Amino acid sequence: MAGTLGPESISTRLQRVAKLARQSPRMVLTTLSHHIDVEFLREAYRLTRKDAAAGVDGQTATIYAANLEENLRSLLERLKSGTYWAPPVRRVHIPKEKGKTRPIGIPTFEDKVLQRAVAMVLEAVYEQDFMDCSYGFRPRRSAHQALEALRDRLIEMQGGWVLEVDIQSFFDTLDHGHLRGFLDQRVRDGVLRRVIGKWLHAGVLENGWMHHPKTGTPQGGVASPLLANIYLHEVLDKWFEHEIKPRLEGRAALVRYADDAVIVFSCESDARRVLAVLPKRFARYGLTLHAEKTRLVRFRKPSRRDRSSSSVPPIKPETFDLLGFTHYWGLSRRGYWVVKRRTAKDRYRKALRRIAMWCRNHRHDPIQEQQRMLSLKLRGHYAYYGITGNAARLQVLWHEVFRIWRYWLCRRSRKARLSWDAFNRLTRKYPLPTPVAVHSIYRRAASP
Repeated sequence: MAGTLGPESISTRLQRVAKLARQSPRMVLTTLSHHIDVEFLREAYRLTRKDAAAGVDGQTATIYAANLEENLRSLLERLKSGTYWAPPVRRVHIPKEKGKTRPIGIPTFEDKVLQRAVAMVLEAVYEQDFMDCSYGFRPRRSAHQALEALRDRLIEMQGGWVLEVDIQSFFDTLDHGHLRGFLDQRVRDGVLRRVIGKWLHAGVLENGWMHHPKTGTPQGGVASPLLANIYLHEVLDKWFEHEIKPRLEGRAALVRYADDAVIVFSCESDARRVLAVLPKRFARYGLTLHAEKTRLVRFRKPSRRDRSSSSVPPIKPETFDLLGFTHYWGLSRRGYWVVKRRTAKDRYRKALRRIAMWCRNHRHDPIQEQQRMLSLKLRGHYAYYGITGNAARLQVLWHEVFRIWRYWLCRRSRKARLSWDAFNRLTRKYPLPTPVAVHSIYRRAASP
């Protein structure tokens, strides 16, 4: 059966594309779309999430799969002939801190399949060009790897000055003209470039109103993170590595995850020079740095006297946040200064609010079902925030979840009064998972 050997065959094709791109880093590739056939689209369909919300057409994965082969052949024919029509993206808003919202675009299911196929081809090319400082939305790279790389750089450099880079509404202000120019440097395949152009101009359906933004790429699309990485690879990564670092007096390192980035400097003068020129660099490409969130932080390693009780108060380094963690200097088990991370306050409060809302809405569910869902939520939290050095914050959250659970169980009715002794007996029968360091540096160091 053709589908059985599909993934291996497609992997071989993508390896050939990657090899060509790696061997010829300055070559402009003009013939890539021939790699996309029905078998390729079938693999893209397999990799596409089936449980996500439907787009503007209301078509679900189940409906699309009912006539899968015919749908994929029709999609391929429309792609190659240029008659594919990119449907508008349905936009919804998810809540953020301080009453703000984040816009998320939801493409149609078929559009997701095609975006996945195109992204697979482009990824094979650009993975050869992207730099080690970039971690977001790349294969075999994760947020925890970005955090570990940053921690290692900080410890090697004994801290220094950290420049937090925050791009204001990046996904909404990404300039289409500059993006096309960046793509021209590497990919000029007519079929792929045509469909990318259609996605950029597809339009957004929001609250029943259709509009066509002249900038940006909708968050939520499969191809959007890759296009964003291509953009920032040119605007920030290459510029910093090739033009800025050779001109610095001291050491420096960049760590970027999608549009979240920090730059570490060993010299304050270098940091201030880059901070002065960075807004001009981004403005050149239609981007704006957030005035309040882009800041320079003194993050030097504390001196030895800071361990003792000196009559002169030491100057404590500031902290900074990245990817949901607050970074700070603390003493290790052996008494050495190391960079530690704890859950950022806004992420901690957000997690508790979500759990409290769930307990309120489901307080009448059977206890066993409540215990099962709360366990899933806690394990999900540990899966990301369970890192070495964050045990105290996880332990506090664990206790707070018990308190919230009891609070809403007591409000199931006027007679529902649950003493702490009774609640403790209940939780012994229906326990919640205790905190665990899923991402332990000690476990990683001990592994072969």
